[in-house]
Amino acid sequence: MSTLHFAESLRELVGGVDVVLSDIWGVVHNGLESFPEACEALHTYRSRGGTVILITNAPRPADSVQRQLRKLGVADETYDAIVSSGDLTRLYVAEHPGRKMFWLGPERDNSIYRGLDATTAPLEEADYIVCTGLYDDETETAEDYRGMMLKARERKLTLVCANPDIVVERGDRLIYCAGAIAELYRELGGEVIFYGKPHRPIYERAMMLAGERQGHMIDRKKVLAIGDSVRTDLTGAREFGIDCLFVTRGIHAEEFEGLDQLDPKSVMELFGHPPKALMRELKW
Repeated sequence: MSTLHFAESLRELVGGVDVVLSDIWGVVHNGLESFPEACEALHTYRSRGGTVILITNAPRPADSVQRQLRKLGVADETYDAIVSSGDLTRLYVAEHPGRKMFWLGPERDNSIYRGLDATTAPLEEADYIVCTGLYDDETETAEDYRGMMLKARERKLTLVCANPDIVVERGDRLIYCAGAIAELYRELGGEVIFYGKPHRPIYERAMMLAGERQGHMIDRKKVLAIGDSVRTDLTGAREFGIDCLFVTRGIHAEEFEGLDQLDPKSVMELFGHPPKALMRELKW
């Protein structure tokens, strides 16, 4: 299939869908403000018996993500549960007691090891790296960390990436995320473990929580993913075997100008395999 289906509303797509796995940043908010129509769409779907699990590459535990959502005006009733790449990273840290961690990321992400028996250490003494982002994502790029990553590679340290996103929206700008550093490290020959989309563990955790709320195992044919990234949301959904609604207002907005006029070859170059449907912004 190389044609694109443009949907006007979520209601067109959720007949027979028991579970929605929705991205957060770029779909529900842009880092500075929430999108009221998107929140209303998810709430309405829930009110009609559907289950909404928010899946995010945020390098923080779910409770920290929830606090941020509340500050941005996203009501708890918008969703049933949150699964974050930060949660999965915390499991890795918990499963490696006694090993020294070099934490690379901004101070706001320190909840990644809150409550864990984790010993932090300088790069020269660490047993592995946990990367939650850049120290200053307002001014830095991954290239600013090339020297550090070369030293890490020399020590053959494993880098655990708590956010596979390369970039994310903040207001009307794109800022670099942990995924940019992780990809640089991988290019340099370093070993990287990714938690979050498009990798399976975050989907498996989300499906488990959805099953608990529905009271039965979830058929993947009755699941719809929603996201705004080809690399993480669309690829992750396709590889996990679920349909995807692609929101074009997010990080790929400029690429999608005139999208309705693309020829099949251009569609394949942009998406690989097109999503189930596209929508500029999520609404009911």
